[in-house]
Amino acid sequence: MADTIFDVVVLGGGPAGYTCGIRAAQYGLKVALVDANDRLGGTCLLWGCIPTKAMLFSAELWDHLKHADRYGIDGVSTPKLNWKNVLARKDDVISRHVKGLDFLMKKNKITTFKGFGKLTGPAKDGVHTVEVKLADGKAETIKAKKVVLATGSDARVLPGYKPDDIILTNYEILKIADAPKSLVVIGSGAVGVEFASIFNSFGAEVTVLEVLPRVVPVEDEEISKELLRQFKKRGIDINLSIKDTKIEKNKQGALVTWTDSNGKAQFKQAEKVLMAVGRAPRTEGIGLEKTSIKPDRGFVMTNEWMETTEPGVYAIGDIVGGMPQLAHVGSMAGLVVAARIAGKYAKPINRTRIPGCTYTEPQVASVGLTEAQAKEKGYNVKVGKFPFVGNSKATILDAHDGFVKVVSDAKYGEILGVHIIGPYATEIIAEAVTAIQLEATVEEMMFTIHAHPTVAEALLDAFSSVEGKAVNV
Repeated sequence: MADTIFDVVVLGGGPAGYTCGIRAAQYGLKVALVDANDRLGGTCLLWGCIPTKAMLFSAELWDHLKHADRYGIDGVSTPKLNWKNVLARKDDVISRHVKGLDFLMKKNKITTFKGFGKLTGPAKDGVHTVEVKLADGKAETIKAKKVVLATGSDARVLPGYKPDDIILTNYEILKIADAPKSLVVIGSGAVGVEFASIFNSFGAEVTVLEVLPRVVPVEDEEISKELLRQFKKRGIDINLSIKDTKIEKNKQGALVTWTDSNGKAQFKQAEKVLMAVGRAPRTEGIGLEKTSIKPDRGFVMTNEWMETTEPGVYAIGDIVGGMPQLAHVGSMAGLVVAARIAGKYAKPINRTRIPGCTYTEPQVASVGLTEAQAKEKGYNVKVGKFPFVGNSKATILDAHDGFVKVVSDAKYGEILGVHIIGPYATEIIAEAVTAIQLEATVEEMMFTIHAHPTVAEALLDAFSSVEGKAVNV
């Protein structure tokens, strides 16, 4: 490959990297993709988004089966959990999509390298050189006109601890041989509450520890309060504003101690401990020191077009500073970069139009500004709120807790944010994203026809509730 000059070389085969590579190839560019894993897909497909959602679906079915007679189905009132098959189905879902990515690489004529790639310095005569240490120990040199960094992230752990068979991250917990009977989750972001939801459904005693004063702290405050209420209703023990967390392993698993919000010492014995305290950018060893790129706590800073300070080098995905570490954000950044490199139309990512989804039971989804953020920005805020108890489809689904909240600008009626907790929240948020992307007003959405009966029509009532005109409440 030493004599081949690619148009683009992408370092990283996760959603950001493979999406960028595929779109660049669709534009007619010659693309190389380098990934250090034995399979393409990155954390999202192999150890994150996809496997956890497969397990959450199993947990959802389990919850329904526990009271199947309510739905007119007899004979399954005492279902038995087969953890081995839960993991097997999760692995099958992963395998299918890994094969799909391999096919897409061939279809789009993308040259792939299984190995660790790093920059060697600035471009010479407009050509960058990337050194790749292949999985077999051999070395390869790749030359390309543009380089896209998409190396992803790793799970953070509390200082002084390392993951093992008791102290787990999202990686280890997906491989445990048996479902634990007790679990302490440290952190109540999306990863923490999703695993808390999964194992609570499967009968584990679950305790969640959070240093901040509310769960899912990036969400609107009312969403946090409702998730807290529903988690407590499910029997999940939530501890907020805690500090001084310590873990001491023992024969039964681990003893976790902490100081509660009142300054009192607390403890919990559990079989497993999950650390869900965020993710660190994977930028060490990729040659940044040989360029003009100066990482900030490991993150790479870019402009709105994902360009770094090194000419011809872009960064996308979890390594980008100030950008949410979400697969769909990385994917869109990849599409933007591919279009820019190919000289095609593109729009930069707008932070206020990024949906956030948490696949707990109940589901949480949001886009745009929270009520507090809108007020901080000086908007004259007008809020509407519609409970799912007034939605027929939610009642059919036996999921009538939760609500849709709309934050709008009172002056012009512009929709500033939509926040949902309840059934199919992660699906119906798409309508709200579209509305905000197209700068729709509350009035326009009030006269947008929604099919009946659907969970999505709760949005119609929520938009109408801004003007005090929700029909079904």
